[in-house]
Amino acid sequence: MNYTIHQLQIFLKVVQTKSITKASEELFMTQPAVSIQLKNLQDQFDIPLTEVIGRQLYITDFGKEIAIIAERVIQELENINYKTQAFQGILTGKLSISAASTGKYVIPYFLSGFLEKNTGIDLVLDVTNKSKVVESLKNNEIDFALVSVVPEKLAIEEELLIENKLYLVGNQATRNEKKPLIYREEGSATRLAMEKYFEEHQGKQRKRMELTSNEAVKQAVIAGLGYSIMPLIGIHNELINKELFILESQDLPIKTEWRLIWLKGKKLSPVGQAYLEFIRSEKEKILNNNFNWYFEVLKGESL
Repeated sequence: MNYTIHQLQIFLKVVQTKSITKASEELFMTQPAVSIQLKNLQDQFDIPLTEVIGRQLYITDFGKEIAIIAERVIQELENINYKTQAFQGILTGKLSISAASTGKYVIPYFLSGFLEKNTGIDLVLDVTNKSKVVESLKNNEIDFALVSVVPEKLAIEEELLIENKLYLVGNQATRNEKKPLIYREEGSATRLAMEKYFEEHQGKQRKRMELTSNEAVKQAVIAGLGYSIMPLIGIHNELINKELFILESQDLPIKTEWRLIWLKGKKLSPVGQAYLEFIRSEKEKILNNNFNWYFEVLKGESL
């Protein structure tokens, strides 16, 4: 056997994505380069690791077993790096966070200073919808979750970060014309807030358009396909450029809070504890340095 760590890392990415194309994109490699390394690894075994049926790549049972072992090997190599840095007095380890999709406009500002200060920490940040965020938290797969709505029936602790307000928005044409509503997908906190608002004020609406990301909704509204309720935090540039406008509507904005949450009673790792202490000590400075425009809009001042 003469396989390399690099080959194992590539094989793991292929297993995770079930696609050479997707694996090459995530690894920033060309497809031929990934295929060559995968073949070189396969040549070490008499039993196939993968098989192609039609145009779909499948991982064989043997391949799945090898992937489990490869993951352990790579994890142990990471542990060696962490131990080395720890003996040098550097805080090391992995920080795992799952953020609701609109949280991508918030969480980077609460991470950059911490990661700059602690270069021995590896960040795993998953940006997805609220349902998947809560599922990851419930299964104890992450250290923290960033949400704007507290999950029900789940004992958690929290640290408030920044106010979240959702407004009805449209483009120039939407201000004067009747257009359909554009919704987020099932499981989105914005979708739930929007459904509740319109059911209370206009009765149940037929969902003519449903899009799977905040960015997709934003572009659809800019294009004049309809209007939607969106978090203010994600439309800064569009408001400045007058691509989007806040539309007056009864009982809006909807108010929530972006918050960092973790399982109640969870024993945080040294990295997790250090991050929480960083948030608590630096929060006001982060808000003042990065979100002045946001608070001006909330106070009713112009951009």
